[in-house]
Amino acid sequence: MATVSTLNPLQPEAARAPASPAKNAQWIDKAKAHLLQNYKQQPIVLERGLGSRVWDADGREYLDLLGGIATCGLGHCNPEVVAAVRGQLDKLWHVSNVFYSQPQIDLAARLTAAAGLPRAFFCNSGGEANEALIKLARKVQKDRGQPGRYELITFENSFHGRTLATVTATGQPKYHKGFEPLPEGFTHVPYGDLDAVRRAVSERTAAILVEPIQGEGGVRQAPPGFLKALRALCDEHGLLLLVDEIQTGMGRTGKVFAYQHEGILPDAISLAKSLGNGMPIGAMLCTEEAGQSLTPGTHGSTFGGNLIAAVAANVVIRKVSEPQMLRDVAQKGEFFLGRLRELQVRLPTVIKEVRGLGLLVGVELFQDAAPVIARCRDFGLLLNAAGDKTLRFAPAYTVSHDDLDQGVRLLEKALRA
Repeated sequence: MATVSTLNPLQPEAARAPASPAKNAQWIDKAKAHLLQNYKQQPIVLERGLGSRVWDADGREYLDLLGGIATCGLGHCNPEVVAAVRGQLDKLWHVSNVFYSQPQIDLAARLTAAAGLPRAFFCNSGGEANEALIKLARKVQKDRGQPGRYELITFENSFHGRTLATVTATGQPKYHKGFEPLPEGFTHVPYGDLDAVRRAVSERTAAILVEPIQGEGGVRQAPPGFLKALRALCDEHGLLLLVDEIQTGMGRTGKVFAYQHEGILPDAISLAKSLGNGMPIGAMLCTEEAGQSLTPGTHGSTFGGNLIAAVAANVVIRKVSEPQMLRDVAQKGEFFLGRLRELQVRLPTVIKEVRGLGLLVGVELFQDAAPVIARCRDFGLLLNAAGDKTLRFAPAYTVSHDDLDQGVRLLEKALRA
């Protein structure tokens, strides 16, 4: 089973002491009585965390190599994020977008400078950020005098959100079931197949929406040159190139944004997850021309760019823009991939493929992932599945080499169990 919490000098004495036994079970029973049962939740109740470690209600310690699903890039309870949030709590929490606020303005300035896209819109989640992309593409084409251009080309095995529009954009039929009829205006083609994209372009096409790495689709990276070819195709046909950076953005791949690996500039991108280090915030960044289409009244969000979330995100963009931080992510990613590929050599009939970029890594198995995830948790390692047979790792950028090495050892133990 997972180990009992070890002493941590950064945690107060009361927080270090194990809780009374069976608190997990008590809380889970209450959850089952009151929460909508729409998640397949792992049977532990997490209470606190620090860096790459978390503790459950029974006081057990876990190595967290999932990071809130690619969200806590700076680690749990990062001291700089905590200090920024605490400082803002004593000033002002929320004013809505009827007024300006300095943290939001600072965040917009930092993000647009890092992305090379001069306009920012803030919302609360990745799904909302992708909704903004979809609305932007349609509005831009109408403002160009082409109202018949409203369709988006997206990709099989993609994932773009849970709203009705973004789930339709998602190229996985399992997410569509039960919600038909779906909104029209979306065409799915095989990921990485440029010829299929070309064939799908028509007089109705407004934009192409693509993930640099399909996170929920199994941590699958686009072929080299694919994004650059999509950029050229969009320029050729007057389309917008929209890049979903929800999982890959904010330093996850060793660049601030994953599209920067190919030296292109999209027309707009979506952000969330690591943007707030766990605080709920999403964003859309776009070109000046595209941004002119969203005039007052065309789009909005009550909580978007909330002051508390914005101050957290300011810390994140400042940290992940540091060259040393990005070099560390790239180097740690190479180290982790190398150790996992060594494990694949030792277990060739168990591990089918190891893939990823930076600290977004997938391990595809020849068997279902769910039992392995459960055994990993029993041994004190947290991760989840991306697809039925792929284990997903998305640790904090601050994770140590020793923790990554321990993660591989625990995974091997679980795979051999």
